[in-house]
Amino acid sequence: MRIVSIGPDPSLAYRPNLMPEAKEKEDYRNFKTGSLFDRVYNTYKLMHTHQTLDFVKQKHSEWSCCSRTQMSMMEAIMSLDQLVDESDPDVDFPNSFHAFQTAEGIRQAHPDKDWFQLVGLIHDVGKILALWDEPQWAVVGDTFPVGCEFQNSIVFRSNSFQENPDDKNSAYRTKYGIYEPNCGLDNIYMSWGHDEYLYRVLKKNECSVPEEGMYMIRYHSFYPWHSHGDYMHLCNDKDLQMMPWVQEFNKFDLYTKTTDLPDVDNLKPYYQSLIDKYCPGVLHW
Repeated sequence: MRIVSIGPDPSLAYRPNLMPEAKEKEDYRNFKTGSLFDRVYNTYKLMHTHQTLDFVKQKHSEWSCCSRTQMSMMEAIMSLDQLVDESDPDVDFPNSFHAFQTAEGIRQAHPDKDWFQLVGLIHDVGKILALWDEPQWAVVGDTFPVGCEFQNSIVFRSNSFQENPDDKNSAYRTKYGIYEPNCGLDNIYMSWGHDEYLYRVLKKNECSVPEEGMYMIRYHSFYPWHSHGDYMHLCNDKDLQMMPWVQEFNKFDLYTKTTDLPDVDNLKPYYQSLIDKYCPGVLHW
């Protein structure tokens, strides 16, 4: 396995720490308590009940052709002004602000990687599905493989899968399920959501985001893998080489969430230039 050296954890440099609302690292992703707990748990309960192999295949069929509408990337980003992610225990403000927070954190720590900054900006744009009448449990939240054993690191694993039919299907309850050892994540059906959808939109529109960025987009919500080390038995060498990039992205995706909201109007011209470079024009969604 080739280890990618990306550098030290830059969190102290990019996390706002002058605001009284700023949180310590250990306070993020609290799935046990908090004012948003009921909302978060209910979203995951629905997700873990209905996200089955058959459901995921159905969603691939529905959305992979990208024939819903046409719009620019910036239009899609700004449409997230209308969306508050019901699975997120850390924030209760529109997702568009999170896009610019993440991008600005990356820009400060990685000024030489404009493609990385763009990924920070667009990584959650797939959540636009929730504005097209998809339920949030089929759009947001942590992702996980279907068609094989649901591992214990999945959020609320112990008390949210009781009504999922795949959890009772002997063909899907083994370590490998329908897959071969080290078959590669590209050959795995992940629970359906915004990660996979945006990945497919970018591929369909032949956007020039580097492969490292495409991995960040496709797997940034796959916490059981990049944060807990599960499902490694399904990974191939390419997945292992890309994993450090996904982990580096996760620092910014998570720890830039704060009530110190960015000046979006001031930032838009710079990020429009990155959009024009990597995913220009009107895209098919």
